[in-house]
Amino acid sequence: MKRTTRHPMRRIIVSAVLLVVLVGVFVVKLVDIQVVRASALNAQSQDARSTPVKVWGARGDIVDANGTVLADSVMRYDIVVSPKQAKLAVVERVASASGDTTKEVDLTTEELVAGLTPAAAELAPVVGLTTDQVVGIITSKLAENPDSDFAFIAKQVDTATYDAVKALEIAWVYPEEHPSRTYPNGAVGGNLLGFVQADDGTPLAGLELAQDQCLAGTDGEVSYLHSASDWVPIPGTEIVQKQAKDGGTLKLTIDADLQFFVQRVLEEQRRATGADWATATVMEVKTGRLLAVADVPTVDPNDPSATDADDRGSRTFTAPFEPGSTFKAITAASVLDAGKATPLDQIVAPYKYYPSNGADINDSAFHEDERLTLTGVLIESSNTGMSKFGERLTDRQRYDDMKKFHLGEQTEVGFPNEETGDLHGDPDEWDNQTKYATMFGQGLTTTAVQIASAYQTIANGGVRMPVQLVDGCTTPDGETTAPPSKGERVISEKAADETSQMLERVYAEGWLADTWNIPGYRVAAKTGTAQFADGNGGYRSGYLVSVSGFAPADDPEFVVSVSINNPVKMNSSAASAPVFQKVMSQVLKKYRTVPSGAPAPDLPATW
Repeated sequence: MKRTTRHPMRRIIVSAVLLVVLVGVFVVKLVDIQVVRASALNAQSQDARSTPVKVWGARGDIVDANGTVLADSVMRYDIVVSPKQAKLAVVERVASASGDTTKEVDLTTEELVAGLTPAAAELAPVVGLTTDQVVGIITSKLAENPDSDFAFIAKQVDTATYDAVKALEIAWVYPEEHPSRTYPNGAVGGNLLGFVQADDGTPLAGLELAQDQCLAGTDGEVSYLHSASDWVPIPGTEIVQKQAKDGGTLKLTIDADLQFFVQRVLEEQRRATGADWATATVMEVKTGRLLAVADVPTVDPNDPSATDADDRGSRTFTAPFEPGSTFKAITAASVLDAGKATPLDQIVAPYKYYPSNGADINDSAFHEDERLTLTGVLIESSNTGMSKFGERLTDRQRYDDMKKFHLGEQTEVGFPNEETGDLHGDPDEWDNQTKYATMFGQGLTTTAVQIASAYQTIANGGVRMPVQLVDGCTTPDGETTAPPSKGERVISEKAADETSQMLERVYAEGWLADTWNIPGYRVAAKTGTAQFADGNGGYRSGYLVSVSGFAPADDPEFVVSVSINNPVKMNSSAASAPVFQKVMSQVLKKYRTVPSGAPAPDLPATW
């Protein structure tokens, strides 16, 4: 009996020991998995079954001075298929139809096409393709690579198409987000806005490029777990790896309605005169803010390829030219500021003038000697008369004044490819002819925006304000940065006022007095006829004709500057004067500017 009872006890003890050992092994293994190697195993699991997804950071809007949206970002969608999964769906359907889902199915081309056709027939009309085209995309990808998991069916479709595709519930068809840039006002301000690369949003031109630091968003990333078999996302497994950040809002100084008006008027005149191109600038006198900057032909940023490459930018900033007679106002201002003349100082202006240094100066048309005041020199736009006044200053004095006007350098706008203009080097390097040519706007180059800025300075009592095209950038969290707005004195208030009064006489008595007349307002303006260098020491054929001026002259508010290049049907400043008149009239009306209360000073032109 005793022996019999001892054996079961031994077996129990042995079994218990084995059980303890076995449990110990499991515990050790469990600790190894859940504690020792937990991080590594979790990472492997995540890598095997997680899908990273880009979260787009939206590009910021560009708006005008009133908040009108000129450029914004909308979500578009690329419709994508998985050829491999599409084929697998057909295989499973064929196997199910045969009654043996375990049997490996080897599809013929005809069977694959037939199996894909029903779903393709539903998808095709939604994305604007034929059934054969959809099937062809899938089969061609599979021919290249039997494991192909990606093929585009359509790119950048709208939300309605996206919803229609989703409603089909085709397992192997899925959309991918694709942010897209749109310009709701089309070509309005297109020369300023620029555009982006369609496929990846890379800024290519204009403010899109210059202000990318403000506008660009930062993409984020999330990941989620998916099922092992069909890669269906598992709800609640999303992990934010990197937070997306939207770009800032860029607010411009321009007014979209005024910009539209100026572009329309300018384009009408360009066509009417057969000109190659034209620009018009509207600037606020007291602030230097640009209210409109028109370039025609211009670009629609929604379809930049439809416009010639040369017409996709802003020549207002990028096309330097010899300004011609509009520059005489700057020379006159310098002479007055230096105390070397008054508006009534007298000279005799011959048709040809031969200074003692050997230069050869002549006026545009033959005339007998004219007894002119400085005011008369501006009214008659006499090169010889301006030379006689300009030579009262040294070359260095005039050059230094040009630099004070910020000629020969980029404006504060910093527009892409903005030109500085060329003051013909240092005055010590000027030849004898250049010493005089620079007095009346030849032998040097400026841009249209520089001339507008110079007239703003004269209109503003001699104080130049920084040229502004951007009011500021506001980040998504509300932080705003603004451009510099402090002015600097260039010439005395007295010199600026006297120059303004002389320009009023040009407006009232010049040969275009009837063409550019704006009833009820005193206006100061000057015409110019410019030429473009051909790069070989000569000039291109044709002229660039211009008008620059400001109003009301008794309390200046706005500068308007117009340039028209090679108007073959009207090759004089008469081509640009109607644009000046229409634009300035619209500006004064739009901003409800109070009419002038007193007549312009009567300054004699002759003696």
